[in-house]
Amino acid sequence: MILKLFLKTLKQLIPSVPIFAHGRVCKWPSEAVKSTRSFKDIPYIALPGNYANNLGPFLVSMYEQHGPVFRTTYLERDLVFLVGPEANRFVLTSDRAKFSYHEGWGRLYNVVDVYGNGLLTMDGAEHGRHRHMMQPAFANSSMDRYLPLMSRIIQQHIARWATVDEIDLYQEARKITFNVAAEALAGFQAGPEVDALRTLFVHLLMQGMRARKSQHRYEISRLLQAKIQERRTHPTDDLLGLLVQARDEQGNALSDEQIIAHINILLVAGHETSTSLSTWLLYLLSQHPDYQQRVLAEQEALVGSDGTFTFDDMKRMKVLDNAVSEAERLYPPIANGPRGVLEDVVFHGYHIPAGCYAFYAIAATHLMPGIFADPTRFDPDRFAPPREEHKKTPYALVGFGGGPRICIGINFAKVEIKTMILHILRRYRLELVRDQEISQFYRATGMPLHGMKMRVFERR
Repeated sequence: MILKLFLKTLKQLIPSVPIFAHGRVCKWPSEAVKSTRSFKDIPYIALPGNYANNLGPFLVSMYEQHGPVFRTTYLERDLVFLVGPEANRFVLTSDRAKFSYHEGWGRLYNVVDVYGNGLLTMDGAEHGRHRHMMQPAFANSSMDRYLPLMSRIIQQHIARWATVDEIDLYQEARKITFNVAAEALAGFQAGPEVDALRTLFVHLLMQGMRARKSQHRYEISRLLQAKIQERRTHPTDDLLGLLVQARDEQGNALSDEQIIAHINILLVAGHETSTSLSTWLLYLLSQHPDYQQRVLAEQEALVGSDGTFTFDDMKRMKVLDNAVSEAERLYPPIANGPRGVLEDVVFHGYHIPAGCYAFYAIAATHLMPGIFADPTRFDPDRFAPPREEHKKTPYALVGFGGGPRICIGINFAKVEIKTMILHILRRYRLELVRDQEISQFYRATGMPLHGMKMRVFERR
């Protein structure tokens, strides 16, 4: 009794600690939150040393042991895993206002310090205003404008493969996707200009937490600043031109700092995710030649003899579309969606206090047997009628997020990836070099741990 009185008095005298202070800090539970199980009751797990190598299967095994909620310590913070479609809906839609991208991506992963506060790291009304300004650049109506640019860059790059016997597919895809993003979004031309920008971003990614004071970050800003000045003098209809001309409801323009942050994050996030997904899709097709033949047959039926195609043509390519979805399911570019918890919440009867961090577990959801039949098997037809397994359980496939804040670049990314597949398969047959260890490792995105060497054969 005396102890309870002491704790009650202490709570009244001591103010709530700051949310997201250094270390593992959670606020006092809100009086409004009533839960049968406290935060300490959430099952605690230890992350293995190879956590980033075997992430999806590991989290599925933890789900099978502990259910959809378990916690750990990550980067010296309290972290709660929320697993499954219901958890995805909870974080992405029904209770999304209680979770912060700014604290999750921006602070936990240091994105704000390294790249600036862009669309990915904005919350609430601020995000809504900026997304509204940027949305036209990523609308379906813009895709036909991007297609010729994508095709040109991809065809120019893969033409070099005719002179080599072997490539590292991941590194080749990385160059292609960066070149596409740099020109389509910011007007950087392929060649020395894009090569210089890509080198700076590679250094920035490698530096991680140290990048906030990096000379490379300054050089990137300097290059983008020059492009911004060009757009003010000579307006264009690419994303950078759109951002320079954009005005909010009060007629206010974006600052150069805001524009640079948006472009930085879109260049990094856009090309890293497209690199990951296109690499794993080509790998899967190389391992399943029967399905690859179906993709080629569909392309032959829908694409002209000169190899050109439109966005409408692409929308009719259901065999290819299902293969993209299956690659997204088996090898999602992002393994977990990080969020800061802004308000006390209850999920599955567990109290999760403000000040903690939460991951909705993308890679685990995609491998859950109760949702996808034989979940480790490559089976694109699971997405085709009449099966359509992803539609039977909403929020089962969330490689690009979901709900009101689904990835703004999802159309751009999928059109780019499909364009790569169409041009590469039309010209080459790729064969995995033998005696390689192929495993996925999650750094920023899912990448082959030891690279991915492919032999290249020109089709006749």
